[in-house]
Amino acid sequence: MKNNTQNEKIKAITDDTMVVGIDIGSEKHFARAFDNRGIELSKEPFEFSNSEEGFVKLNAWMEDLKSKHGMKVALPGMEPTGHYWFNLGAFLQNNGMRPVHVNPYHVKQSKELDDNNPNKNDRKDPKVIAGLVNAGRYSYPYIPTDVYAEVRALSNQRLQAQESLVRTRNKLARWFSIYFPEYKDVYVNPDAVSGLMILRKAPLPADIVKLGVEGINQIWREAKLRGAGRKRAQTLVEAAMHSIGSKQAPEAARIEIMNLLDDIDMYSNRVAEFVALLDRKMEEIPYVDKLLAINGIGVRTVQTFIAEVGDIRRFDNPKQVQKLAGLAIVEDSSGKHNGESRISYRGRKRLRYVLYEAALSVIARNPEFKQIYNYYITRDKNPLKKMQALIAVSCKLIRVFYAILVKGVDYDGTKMLGDIRRQPEEAKAA
Repeated sequence: MKNNTQNEKIKAITDDTMVVGIDIGSEKHFARAFDNRGIELSKEPFEFSNSEEGFVKLNAWMEDLKSKHGMKVALPGMEPTGHYWFNLGAFLQNNGMRPVHVNPYHVKQSKELDDNNPNKNDRKDPKVIAGLVNAGRYSYPYIPTDVYAEVRALSNQRLQAQESLVRTRNKLARWFSIYFPEYKDVYVNPDAVSGLMILRKAPLPADIVKLGVEGINQIWREAKLRGAGRKRAQTLVEAAMHSIGSKQAPEAARIEIMNLLDDIDMYSNRVAEFVALLDRKMEEIPYVDKLLAINGIGVRTVQTFIAEVGDIRRFDNPKQVQKLAGLAIVEDSSGKHNGESRISYRGRKRLRYVLYEAALSVIARNPEFKQIYNYYITRDKNPLKKMQALIAVSCKLIRVFYAILVKGVDYDGTKMLGDIRRQPEEAKAA
């Protein structure tokens, strides 16, 4: 993350640098090459396919232009268009180049600079992208490798499986509301094992009544299920007898709930598999155990943090991680107007969310972080609102995580409390 300011980015583009603007598509890409003054080196856009053959042709095209014009370095720039850039970005990185990204919003706003026309086409976009790169308006994408790539991929798949599980449970709740609304009076938790076991044998209230108390109790005894007996069976049967649930389309209702129960089992098992794989992969990352030693920080928090940040050693300081999370502070002021500062929200949403949850957890369970939070909201000078204090604690967590993962130090709550900048009066009182 060195040389991350706009000035440094501009300085990095020298007379020996060929800037290549690439317009990303699902099947075909288009590229144009320019020098550091914006003079085009290619006569026409170079079209290449989203395949190994296309990538090799692009590389050969760039090498040929570099040779003709005495260039030593190629700097490819592109928009992060969905997932279509992943393979091309990895190819360029593996061939000794460092691809960069330009903001799609900047591309959209810059289209009219040359021709005063908002039209979009394959010839125009690569030029706009290259112009933004030459102006230093680009960022360095992070393509994780090795264990960090595994952790990110597994974490994403775990979260997708978890989201599917939640959606399926919501569908199951809808099914209960239509066909058996009294079920919630018997089971507060709709995922109760004993209840779902009966629903597999007797999906509808009429089926439960037909099965009877003895039949239900027999199923539980055969499964050697604890905490479920005749009393619970009697409650379930009575609820089924007086159910106001829909009696329409019973066959379809039985098929629907069976499918929902199967999906819940499938997604639950899938989540468990990803969790087990993540636990093993996390053992390969240095100093993770030191993060888990912090009261209030759990395994899932650390896993998601590592998945979103990757190798934290690539950052020069924790403020860059704060910016990645969208927690950078931005001002709202103009002339004599001084608006309230806020966070940028421009960053990785999932990272921001896990840090917010972690802040709530450490405030509740960690005495040092709770003291810091109370200090933020009660200090005499510039006390923070509760949400602002939560954001401040989230940023503090970033600094603590950064120090531990980069330097390998142990968590020291006393040292962290010493970092609080107290007012002179408060220091004297202490």
